[in-house]
Amino acid sequence: MHTYHLLEILAIGFGLALLFGYMARRVGLSPIVGYLAAGFLIGPNMPGFVADSDLTNNLAEVGIILLMFGVGLHFHMEDLLEVKGVAIPGAIVQCLAATLCGIAAAMALGYSFVEGLILGLGLSVASTVVLLRVLTDSGKLDTIHGTVAVGWLVVEDIFTVLMLVLLPAVGPSLAAGTGLSVTMLLWSVSLAIAKLAMLWGLVIVVGGRLMPWLLKKIVQTRSQELFTLTVLAAAFLTAVTAAYIFNASFALGAFLGGMVVGKSHVSHQAGAELIPLRDAFAVLFFLSVGMLFNPAFLLERPGIVLISFLIVILIKPLATVLIVAVLGYSVTTAFTVAASLAQVGEFSFILAQTGYSLGLISQDIYSVLIVCAMVSIAANPFFMNHVPAAEAWAKGNSWLWHLLNYRTAANTEKIKEICEQDVQECNSEAPRAVIAGYGPAGKKAVSILEKYGLEPVIVDMNINTVSELHHQGKLAIYGDVSREEVLKAAGIEKALCFVITIPDAAGAAAASVAAKNSNPRMEIFARTRFFYDGELLRQSGTDCIVFEEEAVANELAETIARHLEQRPKETPKPSENTSVLQKL
Repeated sequence: MHTYHLLEILAIGFGLALLFGYMARRVGLSPIVGYLAAGFLIGPNMPGFVADSDLTNNLAEVGIILLMFGVGLHFHMEDLLEVKGVAIPGAIVQCLAATLCGIAAAMALGYSFVEGLILGLGLSVASTVVLLRVLTDSGKLDTIHGTVAVGWLVVEDIFTVLMLVLLPAVGPSLAAGTGLSVTMLLWSVSLAIAKLAMLWGLVIVVGGRLMPWLLKKIVQTRSQELFTLTVLAAAFLTAVTAAYIFNASFALGAFLGGMVVGKSHVSHQAGAELIPLRDAFAVLFFLSVGMLFNPAFLLERPGIVLISFLIVILIKPLATVLIVAVLGYSVTTAFTVAASLAQVGEFSFILAQTGYSLGLISQDIYSVLIVCAMVSIAANPFFMNHVPAAEAWAKGNSWLWHLLNYRTAANTEKIKEICEQDVQECNSEAPRAVIAGYGPAGKKAVSILEKYGLEPVIVDMNINTVSELHHQGKLAIYGDVSREEVLKAAGIEKALCFVITIPDAAGAAAASVAAKNSNPRMEIFARTRFFYDGELLRQSGTDCIVFEEEAVANELAETIARHLEQRPKETPKPSENTSVLQKL
């Protein structure tokens, strides 16, 4: 049996991933399923080509670093603080529920408490790669549901990093069964928190001042290669610094590095440079997971595998739905977050490797996590696609729907009454405009409308955003803009214009229809990503449409024009032209 190295892994791995990814897509499955199958074919459990697993894992780590750096580019601390009320307690409670179930399952089947602890921790952590991929594919990454899911996962990652720092400190005592003193535990926790705080300070504070200055200098050289190299260096240096100096994860370091670059004026270009590399190496992550899959283990230990898988696809989602509902978010948000987190990811392998190297777990626990990861990753796009069906089923059970919406309805009703009263009692004589969504586009629209003397009323699905806007003295309504009664509460019947800033074309079309029913004379402005969504919006009554594709193209053309105008105008010598033509 021959072991293939770097070039062979890239050639055979990418080739099989392309083939099986295409086949999976053709039959209606996610390409992820094809990538996992390709990894299984080049793994040690299948005859023929066998890839170097250590090298493949290193390449997969590159994909995780690039992915988390890209997340950091577009994820600002304000986003996490916006959902901190649900992300922090939710992630902690869900991790605790999965961990306790893992301990109970392991001990019931003859494994030790420590093995159950690491199994439960591993099952509680979701994959960043999978979560971002399914949210992007379903168009929910930029919604409130996606923001909550990403914030939740960031908290999970930080929690996992604390565990990775604590395990080497407390592991030997746990393995020896000598117990752990409270003093030692407090010292270990304090040390872990101190390391994370130092990492945060170094990357965010120091890097936040150094990186924008460095990027400005690099951009002034007008060298695309140097710019790309600077972005890659920032991603990998922060990742390696986090891992080797602060005992954190590569992923967390890369995420913080991305947040630093994201504060600069070149963050969008940096993200564009990373996309091809990120996507290619993310495929290698799925290949590496598929390589670890051993079907024989399913027959050897079916009990622990089945129970662990049920924890991932039942216990975690149920805990997530209940937590999100109790904290006052919508059922759609609860089901979306639950579906996106119903899988096991890369941090689980890191936890298992750490536990195995310390002698805390057997090969069985490591194999269970691998099997659960492979099956849950393959099934996760299916879960996400069936969120609307699950929500419809919940609506059909009145007692369940009432239970899930009890806290949400109480909170929103209270805020809606206050906000709607403010909107209705607004004595401003200024003409009114209604804005759907208060993201970056919505904020810009509000400032423009105010500049031209219109009174903006904001409609948003984030109850925290609406509450904050109310405290700031702005007119805001909580609700779905596709519902006519919500628009009427916002005063759509008296509005001169309606600005739809949500990126979902179907949702924008529904909102446009509802608005036109209430106020046919009003002008409606909307944004959408793609040209092919234009006809849908026009048929729904939208008057003016801004296409993101067109906006990017215009901005690019203007940037090129400015760049060319700034270049010194030199007339080439005839001999030089001749020389070039001769070379061609």
